[in-house]
Amino acid sequence: MASDFDRFPTTRGSAVGAVASDDPAARARAFDVLVRAYWRPVYTHIRLKWRRDPEDARDATQGFFARAFEKSHFGSYDPARARFRTYLRASLDHYVGELARGEARQKRGGGALKLSLDFDVAEEELARNASSAEECFDQEWTRSLFSSALTALRATCEKQERQVYFEVFRRYVLDPEMAGAGGTEVSRPSYAEVARACGIAVTDVTNYLSWARRELRARVLDELREITANEQEFRDEARAVLGVEP
Repeated sequence: MASDFDRFPTTRGSAVGAVASDDPAARARAFDVLVRAYWRPVYTHIRLKWRRDPEDARDATQGFFARAFEKSHFGSYDPARARFRTYLRASLDHYVGELARGEARQKRGGGALKLSLDFDVAEEELARNASSAEECFDQEWTRSLFSSALTALRATCEKQERQVYFEVFRRYVLDPEMAGAGGTEVSRPSYAEVARACGIAVTDVTNYLSWARRELRARVLDELREITANEQEFRDEARAVLGVEP
């Protein structure tokens, strides 16, 4: 019987490996992928563990990635020693520790690299989270991973003219989960209610949900392939976020 990894083959290369490329364009593209995956966990970690106010945390987040890009820090990552997210968090703590000791001060808004990041959204999510700094880093990493996968799933549905598939998934899965995120108990709509709202048969709801869940898992695995360094790390992270066994 084929495993989930066989059914949902990943197609993207590792950005963790490409960030050390000799090609500046490839290196920049890979760095952009890693920033997209990690900036919210980084910001949250700075706010919680280092107790920086929002403005200082924004500056530190920008500064951390700016220096990592300028000094090619991510290119020195050794996958034999730790997962990339563990390495990144350790690098972040070192950087913010230097800032706290006054060894790497930067002017507000400084740095050669300026990133377009939605810190307001990250701050709103942080206000709803009561976890520890370490737990919050991993939770934000997972949330960012699934957010990117959902964006990719929506794009796939639009490209294949299957918008109703995403609408069914949104009504039955996403909306109740988002409504219940604050601790409020929320009931899912029935298949009949979803079918009626979307103008489809009840049996279609079952099929569309199955397709959307399968495609979302495929998109998550695609995202993981990009932000892990090798096959073993990819499989370890897949188990951690999906419970998938190779």
